[in-house]
Amino acid sequence: MDEPASEFDGPWKEALDWYFAPFLAFFFPLAHAGIDWAREPDFVDKELQKIAPESKEGQGTVDKLAKVWHHDGEEAWVYVHIEVQSQHETSFGRRMYTYNHRLEDRYGRMPVTLAVLGDDGPRWRPTGHSADLWGCSVQFTFPVAKLLDYKDREADLETDPNPFAAVVLAHLKTLQTRGDIPGRQRWKLHLVKGLYKRGWAKEQVLRLFRLIDWMMALPPVPQAAFVADINQFEEGEKMPFISPTERLWLDQGTVKGLIRGIELGLDVRFGDAGLELMPRVRAMNELAMLEAFHRAVTTQTLDALRALLPPEA
Repeated sequence: MDEPASEFDGPWKEALDWYFAPFLAFFFPLAHAGIDWAREPDFVDKELQKIAPESKEGQGTVDKLAKVWHHDGEEAWVYVHIEVQSQHETSFGRRMYTYNHRLEDRYGRMPVTLAVLGDDGPRWRPTGHSADLWGCSVQFTFPVAKLLDYKDREADLETDPNPFAAVVLAHLKTLQTRGDIPGRQRWKLHLVKGLYKRGWAKEQVLRLFRLIDWMMALPPVPQAAFVADINQFEEGEKMPFISPTERLWLDQGTVKGLIRGIELGLDVRFGDAGLELMPRVRAMNELAMLEAFHRAVTTQTLDALRALLPPEA
């Protein structure tokens, strides 16, 4: 079973929105230490479409651009690129250099470019770009975090108080359980139970619960068994974190993931014109219809997609 890009794209995007500071602390502590976190970062992701219209975000990648501040009050920019399902692109380093250079031209200062590689190839580790001709040379390097490097640190990840430790572990187990539905169901249950035991506040548990449920997608029957196991676990541990409404959402997690994936695809391919279709997308009430539309978003024209949707109310 090869995961659709949306199973990784959406959860990672939400995780960055919720936990940007913990993300940097976990993967790039030098950058985290240099930022004044008393001032909220200003996220300007839409600017990336202006400097990199060819970006393939929403198809196995997630980009985040943030304006932050040094401790001395000076403005800085952080560009985060996450390859969640990479094809081992040979020109990756050059692409990072190009985006960095364009951002520097636009904002008048070089951004810090950071990359996370979530693929399943241990040898693919692009860290820069270089070129040299007739004495003129360019050397560009950027920090990289490789998620596979954490696969032998499960015990540490399960106890690390940083919420991104849970995200990384869920990502690794999603990769590990490709084609193994029973294995995924067991690991998903194990990881979610672990959230309850870390002493986190309810909001933190529910957010990470949502990310894990979204990332580690299951077919309807094992998903229903997973929900039943969680209900039984909560009753036994006297930890009623999941309300009846939240349980209903959990049962519909696959639908939520598909809708989020469709929204990302429409935004990337068609911008505001594509996002105008979302009310009609949300009106679709059959899983098969949503799955077919999700596939069509990557190949069909906007007019063709309109024809697949229910009529406007």
